[in-house]
Amino acid sequence: MKTRELIIAPKVSDAHLSKFLPQLQDEGIKVIYVDPKKIAKIKTNVDTIYPSTDAKYVISEKSTVKAKGKKIGRKFEVLSNEDIENILSVAKKGLDFVIVEVKDWKIIPLENIIAKLHKIHTKIFAIAKTPEEVRKMFSILEVGVDGVIFTTSSITEVREAMLYLGTKSFDLKSAKIIEIKEVGDGERVCVDTASMLHKGEGMLIGSRSNFMFLVHNESVGSSFTSPRPFRVNAGAVHCYTISPNGTTSYLSEVETGSEVLILNSKGKARRATVGRAKIERRPMLMIKAKAGNEIGGIIAQDAETIRFVKPNGELVSVTHLKKGDSVLVHAKAATGRHFGMEVSDEYILEK
Repeated sequence: MKTRELIIAPKVSDAHLSKFLPQLQDEGIKVIYVDPKKIAKIKTNVDTIYPSTDAKYVISEKSTVKAKGKKIGRKFEVLSNEDIENILSVAKKGLDFVIVEVKDWKIIPLENIIAKLHKIHTKIFAIAKTPEEVRKMFSILEVGVDGVIFTTSSITEVREAMLYLGTKSFDLKSAKIIEIKEVGDGERVCVDTASMLHKGEGMLIGSRSNFMFLVHNESVGSSFTSPRPFRVNAGAVHCYTISPNGTTSYLSEVETGSEVLILNSKGKARRATVGRAKIERRPMLMIKAKAGNEIGGIIAQDAETIRFVKPNGELVSVTHLKKGDSVLVHAKAATGRHFGMEVSDEYILEK
């Protein structure tokens, strides 16, 4: 799979740039669209793309001569097929990248450009104004463009857009099971996504916002059940899950069109759209685990098809779980939440 890049064009004042840049670096941004002179005195490891010979990615309307350590490209506006043919003709002369701006028709022109340029290894950078447009650009023809230049002043939007790259990661750690208890019937939520989920992937689910279990999907079948590789039998209606924008949602709030985070056993996250959420009354289990000084729990359906992930990647059904077993969780110090948004300085105690 080719490397894809989210390039940020900071929509902030020069005074705020020195504060915004470290935030971008923390999110893994490596290239920004800005005049290199504006960040010359700021300690940063990011590269720049700009119509300046001081930038690493030099946007030039004339020269294709490459200086040492520089990449040369041009910016094109696409209004017709003739514009696409022009991009191909100019790119063949040795351009490292092209920046493509499309207007009303966004998908088809980029599909045609990707199809024509992929054999000559010229990178294609598209322009986006919203996280939703970022998603479209990265998914065109499945492989997507090589990079998206996204204009924003919001670090929240940057985080949201980064998830479309599949590079966002969560710290998963080993937690030891300390209690397992049957708690009678309750309503559980099956989350059916519009994506195929793979072995090792699941959702973060828990009764506390700071302690969530990696609940595996149902891609593993048995002699009694068929695989459901799009489904996560997540937990009881009160349980939290983490949304792509970093907020928490109750499982009871998840519905058709919602977006959820899918994680693998290494903590790498991607987003998936919910096709439907199915709530049914079932016998339930309460499971508690401890990771460091944090203790968290989950109430899940008491059935063989609900599985956690062990630190070695193996799966374990909740019906075969024993005290002392270790499973993967995402756990951190407790913080307050207001309508799902984290409030770092608010006191909270969840039991």
